[in-house]
Amino acid sequence: MINEFIGKAGHLFVIITFISALYAAGSYLWASIVKDEISKKQWQKNGRIAFFIHIGSVFATALTLFYIIYNHHFEYHYAYSHSSKNLPVYYMIASFWEGQEGSFLLWIFWNCVLGLILIFTSRKWESPLMTVFALVEAFLASMILGVMIFGVKIGSSPFLLLRDVFDDPIFRINPDFIPADGSGLNPLLQNYWMVIHPPTLFFGYASTLVPFAFLMAGLWQKKYKEWIRPALPWTIFSIATLGLGKLMGAYWAYETLNFGGYWNWDPVENAVYIPWIIQVASLHTMIIFKKNNTALKTSMILVIATFLFVLYATFLTRSGILGNASVHSFTDLGLNGQLLLYLLVFLAISIFLLSIRWKDIPTTEKEISTYSREFWIFMGATTLCLMGFQVLIPTSIPVFNAVLGWFGIESNMAPPADQVGFYTKFQLWGAILVAILSGTGQFFFWKKMEKSKIKEALLIPILLTLVFSSVIIMVMKIQNLTYILLLTAALYSIIANFKILLGFKAANIHLSGGSVAHIGLAMMLIGILFSSGYSKVVSLNQSGLLYSRDLSDDINRENVLLFIDETRKMNDYELLYKGQRVKIDGVGGYLKKNHFDQTKESHKVVAKEDIIKNDKVIIQKGDTVGIRAENTYYEIEYRKEGKRAFTLYPRAQVNPSMGLVVSPAIRRAVDHDLYTHVSTIPDPEVEVEWSEPETISLRGGEQFFVNDFVAVLENVQRVVEVDGISLNENDVAVEALVQIYGKNETFTARPVFIIHNNMVGNIPDIVEEAGVKIALTNINPQEGSYELNLQTTQKDYIIMKAVEKPLINILWLGTLILMLGFIMAIVRRFNEFRKLEVQ
Repeated sequence: MINEFIGKAGHLFVIITFISALYAAGSYLWASIVKDEISKKQWQKNGRIAFFIHIGSVFATALTLFYIIYNHHFEYHYAYSHSSKNLPVYYMIASFWEGQEGSFLLWIFWNCVLGLILIFTSRKWESPLMTVFALVEAFLASMILGVMIFGVKIGSSPFLLLRDVFDDPIFRINPDFIPADGSGLNPLLQNYWMVIHPPTLFFGYASTLVPFAFLMAGLWQKKYKEWIRPALPWTIFSIATLGLGKLMGAYWAYETLNFGGYWNWDPVENAVYIPWIIQVASLHTMIIFKKNNTALKTSMILVIATFLFVLYATFLTRSGILGNASVHSFTDLGLNGQLLLYLLVFLAISIFLLSIRWKDIPTTEKEISTYSREFWIFMGATTLCLMGFQVLIPTSIPVFNAVLGWFGIESNMAPPADQVGFYTKFQLWGAILVAILSGTGQFFFWKKMEKSKIKEALLIPILLTLVFSSVIIMVMKIQNLTYILLLTAALYSIIANFKILLGFKAANIHLSGGSVAHIGLAMMLIGILFSSGYSKVVSLNQSGLLYSRDLSDDINRENVLLFIDETRKMNDYELLYKGQRVKIDGVGGYLKKNHFDQTKESHKVVAKEDIIKNDKVIIQKGDTVGIRAENTYYEIEYRKEGKRAFTLYPRAQVNPSMGLVVSPAIRRAVDHDLYTHVSTIPDPEVEVEWSEPETISLRGGEQFFVNDFVAVLENVQRVVEVDGISLNENDVAVEALVQIYGKNETFTARPVFIIHNNMVGNIPDIVEEAGVKIALTNINPQEGSYELNLQTTQKDYIIMKAVEKPLINILWLGTLILMLGFIMAIVRRFNEFRKLEVQ
């Protein structure tokens, strides 16, 4: 029975969300304009009440949508498209924001959280600030409104019924048809990072609104300087949050995708990178103004640009304009015009306010000295902006093509074919400059440096840098000039900032957030340099033979072929592929896949025998247990000198829409990661070709050979139960136990001979991994012998790739230190703001 009420309730909450945001914006707007203090307070109160209603309706909308997902209401399109019955709760949470509507709702939710905080902390800024906030909320709420006004679609509702989306004959036959299960969550998103990465990223998106709103309020109220102080801590918070979300996404890519890295310069990745790096530049210009009353106009432009680039990123990723240029972009829901309007409205508001106030914005004619902190900070901000725009232009090529198409001009411009090489080539030089400036600039930050003192201040950092970089260059055998410069610049930044840290007294250590963040950034650059620039493929094909002409040159050249139960030399290791494994719900570790039979339900299997672990039966024969059906794990034992060194379990699945989806397994060491993933497995859709049957006769306990394995007919015994057959009193079923021994693995076959309803038959057993099919075809009681039919095929194999990532832990450690620096800076700036508010 279709539950229409819950969807109608959810849609009603969305409408209330939209209307309350509009009313809050109007009330706060009037409170900012009206001169009478009594009216001002009343309209501000109205705005608060409306925004509180807005918050309540957003929470109700989110709870309603999650209720639909959690309770498997697959009559709703959103639940059907993004969820399924076998998803654990944490993946149901991830499915909430997999689609466009859910991610917009997540964004709206975070704006509500930030708006609530600002209502109680912004004091005199509340009315103009919340006008901007509520207006943004109204635009975002319109994206999930899902109504038609004068034939124009406004938003896409997450509460549409499946029958209203799909024009399928089944709904004409049975309008109340409900699918038994949903399509499920994208397999690449079935990762714990997808539970925390998108919320963090969207919190970062939402937080960029705060500095922008303070700026708009400052321009509107002619408080040209005052907005900087409350906006500054929020800017640092936004940089930290958006950066953390970006880094989480990088780590998810490293753990989940198989391109062997953490950043691929994908257009959607770029769309996050651009506003973040521009915002970092805005932070530095805001600090310049706070210290010396310069760069105010530049700060305004960069704060506006940050927010507009977030909106531009939203347009890029959700309009469908990227097409196949990105693997991350959302499906086009027909919101192109609405998304573009959202961007253009705030672009127009920003330009209007900035232009009418431009002449009144204070400026200084003071000449900036090369030996001043303002000069070095401004140089850093300029470099960051150039790095951002270098990424922006090629990323926007699909937009340029689309805009030209609107005017009837056909454009065939294409993004860079080798996007990693293209962007890295330019960004490396930007990183070198940033590292040098972040090291040198800190000496000028705390006081103006005289020419005579420059040599004294920089001498020790430069000498130490040259010594350490020379040693590393020789030990690591670095010959690439750009890499040498990047390493030297990053080491210089670490040493210079560390010297600054040593100059702080214990009581003033809270002032050192900038130096700590710069050290973290420089460590990240070193980690990126070695883990990406000097990653090494260790699984090179040294057989001199192609694995298959159907495979790419890269797979044939950079992968190793592993047959089950056969050791293969790879670099310093011997590899042993031990077979396919699965994870059972509620049971730790990996269990052999061939110990279970699949049921009619994809996520349920039945144990073929008792499963023993640590001398204890953990699953009994015949038990039905849950399984993560999407993934098969491939057990690969790494050996050194004939002894097990460690075992990795890379995983793969064959997805109906995505083909072979693989994820790596990573062996972490202090100085490197060993990154292993499956590249090719036998195609499960291809029908297996078996050899002609070979009949052998043997007694219990006798050995025989099959498919290069030694096998033993251990025993034959009568059984009273046979899967899928109901035995009568006069029926007979006999099961043979055949053990197949490899060099390292043992497989079991249990063929059955049966007399059922006076008819003789047999049920062969297939051991897929060994490539063996065995049937018990006859029993000779006079001779005490048994006839077995043997057939063979290609035994199980995988083709896998292994890459060493040197010094990657420096990258991850650098991210932690970077975040620590941001936290220190945030605490310091918020404390400064509170003290001034009290005064």
